[in-house]
Amino acid sequence: MDTGTHVVMGLALGGIATLDPIVATDPITAQSIVVATLVGSQAPDLDTILKLRNNAKYIRNHRGITHSIPAVLLWPILISASIYFFVPEINLLHLWIWTFIAVILHVFVDIFNAYGTQALRPFSNKWIALGVINTFDPFIFFMHIVGIIIWSYGAHPGYTFVLIYSILVVYYLLRFHARRKVSNHILEKIPDAKEIIISPTFRFHHWHIAVTTDQYFYVARSKDHEIIIQDKFEKCPIPNTPVIEAAQKDENISAFLSFSPVYRWEVDEFADHYEVRFIDLRYRSKGYYPFVAIVQLDQDLNIISSYTGWIFSEEKLRRKLELLPS
Repeated sequence: MDTGTHVVMGLALGGIATLDPIVATDPITAQSIVVATLVGSQAPDLDTILKLRNNAKYIRNHRGITHSIPAVLLWPILISASIYFFVPEINLLHLWIWTFIAVILHVFVDIFNAYGTQALRPFSNKWIALGVINTFDPFIFFMHIVGIIIWSYGAHPGYTFVLIYSILVVYYLLRFHARRKVSNHILEKIPDAKEIIISPTFRFHHWHIAVTTDQYFYVARSKDHEIIIQDKFEKCPIPNTPVIEAAQKDENISAFLSFSPVYRWEVDEFADHYEVRFIDLRYRSKGYYPFVAIVQLDQDLNIISSYTGWIFSEEKLRRKLELLPS
């Protein structure tokens, strides 16, 4: 989920913690737990600082080790110990319990996005992405804001957010049902589909779709239960050529290929250089595919410049490449 939603979820957990008898009778522990759940709800996204280095590091590592099983066990210990160091009179066990719940909830809700997490590391590096909830879901965020407002007017925070979360459980079930209907509609339209990737949007009945068959990639969208085919590409394996081999050694290209499950490739030869591009097919927007990796190589196959990330126009992509050092 987005940062804002994780923040309000941390506050919500701090409210639910007041149902714990130990917390309810100990104001200092209660206040410390609100701080801990806020920090715990953000901690797994510490890897966002990798953006400061480059997009390749971020794409390859975001929601990876920081969302793994060892990290989920470690974050609550670090956070609880840090708070206990400054406030030793709090109940450490209950502080740890609620911090642990906050960290678990963060990783758990991220699984429902199309991006997903490597939550099973170190046992598996597979990305778990259920593709049910958009990274930012207005309804989920709005319901948390409603709960916080009701809390601010004096309502019991624990019972308030138990009710809110009961509504959200129903909402998640409705999203699963809606996604299943989209999948069934795709199979009616493309019966030879081998792999279907469905990505949610912030609109309930709008979904991005990428379908793989033995011969083609289909890019589609579902709008109000109607499947609309937008693009169709022949499925061509990546050739084993010197240009491609040189391109795959680039950090940006290798990061893209480690993350993207469905993409097409292009190789263009110009008078003085080659250009290799990989295009993720999951996120078509206004006729453009914004998630790409591109590398330019000279005639000797040395890398001139490269880029990976989200870019929404060819002009901006060209400017990015021009700014990169050769």
